[in-house]
Amino acid sequence: MVRSVAVYLSSSEGVPAFADAVRELAGEFVRRDLTLVYGGARRGLMGVLADAQLAAGGRAIGVIPQSLVDIEVAHAGLSELHVVETMHQRKAMMFAKADAFVVGPGGLGTLEEAFEVLTGIQLGYHHKPIVFLDLDGFWASMSQFLDHAVRTGVLKPENRALFRTATSAVAAVNAIASLAA
Repeated sequence: MVRSVAVYLSSSEGVPAFADAVRELAGEFVRRDLTLVYGGARRGLMGVLADAQLAAGGRAIGVIPQSLVDIEVAHAGLSELHVVETMHQRKAMMFAKADAFVVGPGGLGTLEEAFEVLTGIQLGYHHKPIVFLDLDGFWASMSQFLDHAVRTGVLKPENRALFRTATSAVAAVNAIASLAA
């Protein structure tokens, strides 16, 4: 059963449609009584998501390295804020606190976190569901790349199938619920 969802996404703003979709995701989490687990930042899409989750009456758990707290990036109003020493500890704690994962628009950090979860599934370390929130085709190029990796023989089709996308908040939460069943 999914009770908490870690969301990986950008600490930058992105385009306005991304913020709207992230607010919808928070609303869907609260409607389904899902706790948000995220990187603990107050800025960018991370901050938008946490603020929307809290404003709707939901729980938001942040996990952030001390180095980011030191530069005043941490969100001060969360249900829980866990301060750790390293990014590795951050990822481990977020993984431990989450039953499932949604990946929103993001850059290198988002990719690194998401693909670590996918690799864990591929290797049989866990079976926690993960879905990429494909807003305005954000993840289309990644899908094409993974198809290319299959065609060139460096990625098995069954592992390519682990990369699942949803085009709305409702579809993403429905997908993780069905994958967890």
